[in-house]
Amino acid sequence: MLALEELQQEIIACRRCPRLVAWREEVAQNPPRRYIGEDYWARPVPAFGDVSARLMIVGLAPGAHGSNRTGRMFTGDNSGVFLWASLFRTGFANQPQSLHRGDGLELRDALISAAARCAPPDNKPLPQELANCRPYLLHELQLMPQLRVLLGLGKIGFDAAFDVARAAGLSDLKSRPRFSHGAKVKLNPQVSLLGTYHPSQQNTFTGRLTEPMLDAVFVQARELIQVETK
Repeated sequence: MLALEELQQEIIACRRCPRLVAWREEVAQNPPRRYIGEDYWARPVPAFGDVSARLMIVGLAPGAHGSNRTGRMFTGDNSGVFLWASLFRTGFANQPQSLHRGDGLELRDALISAAARCAPPDNKPLPQELANCRPYLLHELQLMPQLRVLLGLGKIGFDAAFDVARAAGLSDLKSRPRFSHGAKVKLNPQVSLLGTYHPSQQNTFTGRLTEPMLDAVFVQARELIQVETK
């Protein structure tokens, strides 16, 4: 099995999905005025964190002018602003902001990944594109021997997290559990799956997802980690 660093390089070099390759590069060539002159990452975005962590967070996909620009998960857009502040408040990050790859940000006992690694048009990866990316997510999960909690951000992240957990033999459930904010599923005696609304502007600007709501999910993750490791 590849080590994390080798896997990350394989992910970064991936060109399995022609539509996503074309889109991520087109976005980089035609940025909005506020980002003109910036050197876009414009490649698949690898996971960020430590494989010895007990919490794995699974998002949807890189934002066109967020992670696709900066090259790090949930970095450079409003979704990341909301998410990292919550991770800091709940003890999973060393600082509340994620600005660029060299800003000193560190995760604490967590790893962030995603169902798709390339920015998709309209934030909607196709089923085949998600299937193409799934082996990477599965491989990352298999590199985490101390995993205790999987957290899916939004339905796609939640479903992707469950799919790889089942593929890795962590659950014998025959069908996907139903996604909801606050969903909690016991996959096996050691590992749980949680769900939360995605911290997208569509949810945070409308109040569908608030800071206390997201904080409560991470607090629950912390509690589950502590219980399962006693």
